Amino acid sequence: MPSTTTDTATGPSPAPVGRRERKKAATRQAIADAALRLFLERGYDEVGIREIADAADVSTTTLFKHFPVKEALVFDEDSEQETRLLAAVRERPKGQSIPAALREHALTTRLAADSDAGFTAFTNLVASTPALRDYAQNMWLRHTAALAQAIAEESGLAAGDPGCAALAHFALEAPRAAYAHDNPREAITRAFDLLEHGWSALARIKA
Repeated sequence: MPSTTTDTATGPSPAPVGRRERKKAATRQAIADAALRLFLERGYDEVGIREIADAADVSTTTLFKHFPVKEALVFDEDSEQETRLLAAVRERPKGQSIPAALREHALTTRLAADSDAGFTAFTNLVASTPALRDYAQNMWLRHTAALAQAIAEESGLAAGDPGCAALAHFALEAPRAAYAHDNPREAITRAFDLLEHGWSALARIKA
């Protein structure tokens, strides 16, 4: 999955990765790259698993060790996406609200950047393929609990606070509506405007 974010090192350097881990990571990346290239060239439904394995020069058994289902081939950065999602809340600029931070994350991560042709092609592929749309939404919603916890911590609210859970759920669900809208950016912005107003009201009650 193409990424439009640039990570900045803020902590200790990660431990060196062993040769075996590097080889596994390289194989996984080769499979994902081959799959995305074929999907963009011919369409998701027109490409078979065997073709992808052959293009990546691996067996189908090896492919399934890295990607248990076909849809996962398109979303190879699931864990990294959760890391960036939580960072959007925890590392937001001083004075920026949590809904505003999540809106910016949605606009830059779940919509294509205008200047990034590769990411535009990727998002068009997802938007035009029902199986990928559903998988992508379910992938994001898997991160709801972690996001709710981060929101609670940043807001000084109790873990399990229903308001934090609701904000997390709707923030991750809102971009789904954008796919069918003539202006996806406007659709996401308006959805988050509603979340902003509701969250502000809740914050005043809690204060």
